Amino acid sequence: MNVLSVALLGTMAASAMFGQTVAPPKTHLKVGDAAPDFNLPSTQGGRVKLSDFKGKNTVVLAFFPAAFTGG
Repeated sequence: MNVLSVALLGTMAASAMFGQTVAPPKTHLKVGDAAPDFNLPSTQGGRVKLSDFKGKNTVVLAFFPAAFTGG
């Protein structure tokens, strides 16, 4: 499973959790294309780039939209 597939599954899971329909972002990418490099904040306070994991078999992106919020 490539990173693009993982990202799309995460979007679908988030929309299912909140009962909302979320349209996929407009992009020139197609299923099976390599994901573009991006960076996100890490849980340790730094930044993590997708390219940091180049050569690894699997990359999992976990999305917790309501984590660590008071609600």
